[in-house]
Amino acid sequence: MLNMRSLVLSWLMVLVVVRLSAATWTADNGDGTFTNPLFYEEFSDPDLIRVGDDYYLTGTTMHTMPGLPILHSRDLVNWRLVGYAFDRLDLGPEFRLEDGKNIYGQGIWAPSFRYHDGTFYIFTNINRHTTQRFTAKNPAGPWTRTPMKCSLHDLSVLFDDDGKAWVVWGYRNIRLAQLNDDLTDIVPGSERVIIEESAGMGEGAHFYKIDGVYYITSAWYMGSMRLACARATSLDGPWEVNEAVSIDEDWGLAEGNRLRGNSGPPFHIEAGNTEPRGRMSLHQGGIVQTPTGEWWGFSMMDFNSLGRLTGLSPVTWKDGWPYFGVSGNLRRSPRTWVKPETHHPSAPTAPYQRSDDFSGPQLANVWQWNHLPDDTRWSLTERPGHLRLHALPAPDFWHARNTLTQRAIGPRSSPIVELDASQLRAGDVAGLALLNRPYAWLGVRHEGKTLVLEQFDELTGETARAPLEGKRVWLRADCDFLTEIATFSYSTDGKAFRPIGGPFTMVFQLKTFQGIRYSLFNYNTAGVLGGAADFNRFIVEEPNPRGLMRPIPLGRKITLEARGRGVALGVKAGVLSSVSSKEAAEFSVIDRGMGRVALRSKDGRYVVARAGDRKGVSLEKVEPGAGTDFQWTESLYGDLILLSLATHRHLRIHPESGALSADHPGPSPSRDDGSCFDWVVREP
Repeated sequence: MLNMRSLVLSWLMVLVVVRLSAATWTADNGDGTFTNPLFYEEFSDPDLIRVGDDYYLTGTTMHTMPGLPILHSRDLVNWRLVGYAFDRLDLGPEFRLEDGKNIYGQGIWAPSFRYHDGTFYIFTNINRHTTQRFTAKNPAGPWTRTPMKCSLHDLSVLFDDDGKAWVVWGYRNIRLAQLNDDLTDIVPGSERVIIEESAGMGEGAHFYKIDGVYYITSAWYMGSMRLACARATSLDGPWEVNEAVSIDEDWGLAEGNRLRGNSGPPFHIEAGNTEPRGRMSLHQGGIVQTPTGEWWGFSMMDFNSLGRLTGLSPVTWKDGWPYFGVSGNLRRSPRTWVKPETHHPSAPTAPYQRSDDFSGPQLANVWQWNHLPDDTRWSLTERPGHLRLHALPAPDFWHARNTLTQRAIGPRSSPIVELDASQLRAGDVAGLALLNRPYAWLGVRHEGKTLVLEQFDELTGETARAPLEGKRVWLRADCDFLTEIATFSYSTDGKAFRPIGGPFTMVFQLKTFQGIRYSLFNYNTAGVLGGAADFNRFIVEEPNPRGLMRPIPLGRKITLEARGRGVALGVKAGVLSSVSSKEAAEFSVIDRGMGRVALRSKDGRYVVARAGDRKGVSLEKVEPGAGTDFQWTESLYGDLILLSLATHRHLRIHPESGALSADHPGPSPSRDDGSCFDWVVREP
């Protein structure tokens, strides 16, 4: 009996692990290539370093705690979260959401990650406080925090060859100073402006010395976003500025809804725009070299309501400048490309597991608190297998303490949680929220004698209500970050879900300086300490764990139609041409390895693009090679885009003339430029 019981328990544990380890986004395609973004979730203001064969990454966490995540990788594509630089940070009531104060959109931001003489350093900003320095011998911790004696906006630190430490910072006016020996302040008299405001640099500096030359990258965000770079052979200059080593790369993402102004309600929402205005482009970031000599760039982009995402770009050096992109398409970063050569191939992996059954001795590392929590008012042990949140007084969700959050993940995802409301007291409101500004939530309100389901939309101010049968309920939010619409539903059996409330419009905003965050909360509106909400089995479902990408139809015959234009790739009088969709030719998809394909016509000829002639493509009787090979890539919206390995640009049917070429730099947000294709498999 004991053995049978152990066997049953083992199988139950397997089922739980399988359930909680649902397929999730990874950048690694498993075929020697990767697809951006590195993480399909917010990771803003990234800074990345290499130490030996290991890479470490951190970024902004604003008001959430623990803060400053430390990620580790050996191939620049697959990362694991190994810890945080700090668990709690209490610098006043605003950090605790007390006395009506908060640090939404403030807190920790723009870190500079460095390693020198056996010590890891993170220098970072805190609003209304001095710059903070964190140090550790092991990146997994423990870390020690030391307040500096100065405030350096968007700083970056460089340890020079002679052992001196230098820092650059500022917006447009780039300043330089030497740091003192204990790295707590600048050396008196060493501060000066090295790059004037009119030179074209922005903010978010990353400071390097490469082969005796100093480089500073910075983000420009006014108008069209871009990554600028400055260089000099001496710290005193003269400094030369390249205003764009990366620009216009948004992988075809259209600008979504925007909150204008940070106050509210009422809110003013500006609807999305598909014009190529450059507002979504990769900007703040830097560069890193692998032990094999390759250079790679990392930078972030504003990804609408999902927040700011990080991308990885091959770097091509030209005329002494580190351009993001490949040689035929400088400043533009391919969405899919060959993984870095690091001598340490890794299996596809996500940074952490998002789902949680709360059975562990501590919270999973994916979770972060909204502001500093009151650790006496939550527990994983009072009711084993549950997260128990005791209600603290708050007028609304925005001011609710002990709200537990994690990043939302795209392109579509659904957080689901089981809530036992039996321990709630009068005035308590507990449930599942999408923390943003405006926010929305679905939960249970205790009205003294009854429990009522309630869904609230801060944008519209509308509340939907339904009676709750029993005291256990499953709460669900279905989020589509391509349409920026979320809907809520609930279930009393965990199987059949009923919708409640209207669609919630998600937006990009700068009040929190973060994207949507899944949140679990419990607060009391009566101004007293309330009862307990018990959460169990938090699950994140991803209907599109590979984004909207489909498996490459290797060995199959397909037709290729330019999206929304009624024209397709065809053959007229033996010549490759644009034709009506009804006349689309069939092409066999030939596997060329590493996600690359050749397209072969019925008569055995291949679609060929020539490096010396970007204006045309043709059908030729040739052996497969660089001219025939295309990197099979799909846009964020699932369109096929074919990147020629000969021209490093994309195949397209010109929208006006119908001419065929392989000279297009990349898809536009409108998706009507002729480079976005719909493909259909033709059965034999």
